[in-house]
Amino acid sequence: MATSKWPQVQVKLLLVERWARDGLTEEQICKNLGVSRSIFNVYKNEHPDLLDALKKGREVAITEVENALFKRALGFNYEETKVSIRVVGGKEVKFTEKTTKYQAPDVAACSILLKNKDKERGWSDNPQKLELDKLMFEFHKKIEEAKVFGNENN
Repeated sequence: MATSKWPQVQVKLLLVERWARDGLTEEQICKNLGVSRSIFNVYKNEHPDLLDALKKGREVAITEVENALFKRALGFNYEETKVSIRVVGGKEVKFTEKTTKYQAPDVAACSILLKNKDKERGWSDNPQKLELDKLMFEFHKKIEEAKVFGNENN
């Protein structure tokens, strides 16, 4: 019987978390660890700490993207640095110029945030679908109750 590679994977859980945070796919993580995709899936099922490392890394990445999207939606100030070399008195002199600029709010970023974070107040591409989904949920809930409790509610 082949020996398990889990001990080699286990010592790299912090790396797995970092790789997930950096946006690597599970296929890429498998390659970095030197294990097949099928073995990796077995390890995910058998070792919750591997699954936790993947989730934790992805959560950090998602939070960073959400924060960047939020910043873009509201607009922000940033500093731009330009470096130029000029000849002064026969010598090359390096000049650094810093300017503060303003990035205006991005309407697309606003739309994405509102559609994903505030659906209850009607921010949706398709508000009718949102309402239909709510009705379908209630309908399926009543069907499940009827299966469990019989037809006594009718």
